Amino acid sequence: MLTRLRTACLGALAAGAALVCLGTADSDAKLDRALRDWAHHPSAGSVRTLIRTSPGASAKVQARLAQLKDATVVGSVGTDLIVAELSSKALTTAASDRNVARLSSDAIVKSLGSSALTNDVLLNTEALLPRSYTGAGVGVAVIDSGILPNANMKVAATYDFVVKNGSKVGALDPYGHGTHVSGLIASNGTTSNDLYESIAPGVKLYALRALDKNGVGYTSDVIEAINFAVTNKSKLGIDIINLSLGHPIYEPAGSDPLVQAVENAVASGIVVVASAGNFGGDPSTHASAYGGITSPGNAPDAITVGAVETNYTVPRDDDAVAWYSSRGPTWYDAFQKPDIVAPGSHLVSDVPTSSTLARNYPAGLMKTSGTTNLMKLSGTSMAAGVVTGVVALMLEANEKHFGPGLTPNAVKAILEYTAFPMDGYDTMAQGAGSLNAAGAVALAAAVDPGQPSGAWWLATGVNAWTTVGGSALAWGQRVVWGDRVVWGNQVYYNDPAWALRVVWGNRVVWGNRVVWGNSTIWDDGNPAVWGSRVVWGNSLLGQTDGTSVTWGNLSSNVTADRVVWGNIADLGIAPTALSWSNLERANGDLVQ
Repeated sequence: MLTRLRTACLGALAAGAALVCLGTADSDAKLDRALRDWAHHPSAGSVRTLIRTSPGASAKVQARLAQLKDATVVGSVGTDLIVAELSSKALTTAASDRNVARLSSDAIVKSLGSSALTNDVLLNTEALLPRSYTGAGVGVAVIDSGILPNANMKVAATYDFVVKNGSKVGALDPYGHGTHVSGLIASNGTTSNDLYESIAPGVKLYALRALDKNGVGYTSDVIEAINFAVTNKSKLGIDIINLSLGHPIYEPAGSDPLVQAVENAVASGIVVVASAGNFGGDPSTHASAYGGITSPGNAPDAITVGAVETNYTVPRDDDAVAWYSSRGPTWYDAFQKPDIVAPGSHLVSDVPTSSTLARNYPAGLMKTSGTTNLMKLSGTSMAAGVVTGVVALMLEANEKHFGPGLTPNAVKAILEYTAFPMDGYDTMAQGAGSLNAAGAVALAAAVDPGQPSGAWWLATGVNAWTTVGGSALAWGQRVVWGDRVVWGNQVYYNDPAWALRVVWGNRVVWGNRVVWGNSTIWDDGNPAVWGSRVVWGNSLLGQTDGTSVTWGNLSSNVTADRVVWGNIADLGIAPTALSWSNLERANGDLVQ
């Protein structure tokens, strides 16, 4: 690789290309993991790449790329991010340009749901009834495969980033996944006689289409959609972004373009809810695996959601973290994720009758009504949709009493504080615990964001428990802040940690009210999960060859062949080379 970089740079200069070359070691360091792997073993003629330039240098870099025979500029995202198709030679040449800060895979993102051929189940919303809130006045942007409206839900507008460069188009969803996720958020239950009514049927839905008819798309299209939501936040009234999609983590969060787009959205005041990923266990044995969080679920400020198996009951004592739900920590950074887990298995919602999902998995269909079917799906995609609906209720409840002002960090803190810890699962599996929708809405309705920083901001008293299935369940009353656990009543204060532009996990001035718990890495009295100081060196969590992971001095409790990607056979990121994960049968489920 280093030799190729040197040769490409000198060759470009000899040919008259106006490139300014750096040392080879610096150039190699600019590539993410997938691009470095691809450069050594190209699996196609070119690779689609995101090129981050130094501020204001995009035009210069594009001009230089235009002089290369084997480089094609596809477009740009924002000001300083270029999308280009590069040969291996052009990749190394671009990496040698002093005005290029970083090269990242324009990786294929994929929806994170699966077709589950099992019994029906209602969302566990019993504690929310009778309804006080519906999400009215809250805008939700679903970045997915589109949304096809029907009698159950309306769509305010659709913007297509797959083929129309973000233009406004008529409603569509050729794959079906976006409609299903949106139904969990916003269905009014009309076609099922209210049997499958959603969490927040009053929200205003926006479809930002970034996935194609097969449920896959480019990272650059997702970034474009996120940036669109930020730019049009005030004009369209967008309060929440739902990202039920992801790709493998190829680089630290600080340089991942998709993560940075999410961080920017949260900094603008938008709550971003993201799927944790469906790589939490062996597809055949369902044995648990750690380290399977996908991007952008590794974004510190996102609310990253894992999935719960409710076993078709209202009481929580038989709930389990779904076998497929990705566990932390995140690659490279060792971030604690997920933040919370929520119902995600065997959930019923809408899919278009003409969609790829409806055509390919007819056994999962339940009822047809005009242009839509009802279908059972499982995945952290579904769990993210459930949490998005609850966040909408929280924002409505808070604004109804106090006006707008509840920040994304405050929303996350409330969700974590009111969650129900699940017995038998460590923080890497469940985050702060299982979603407590009623408790989160009740606490959000009591918080007055207008109180001064550091002041007590509860306008009314709250009970730190919620009745579910006839049982009073205690809230966990903890917030997982970075790699530490905050106990006590910190959520009852307008702490600086809940402010905008405070990155979740960064050290802040907590005052003297905080009781720090144990590190999340060693919590629950079970350090054997991680062995002896496992793989924290150099911030890289082990090494992968694409089919298994070498973790170093890991406890025998977690074996390498059950960790992380398993069925990702190829880390190439050109569409013809990528093998994300083929459909496999796992104990009756078709798992994507």
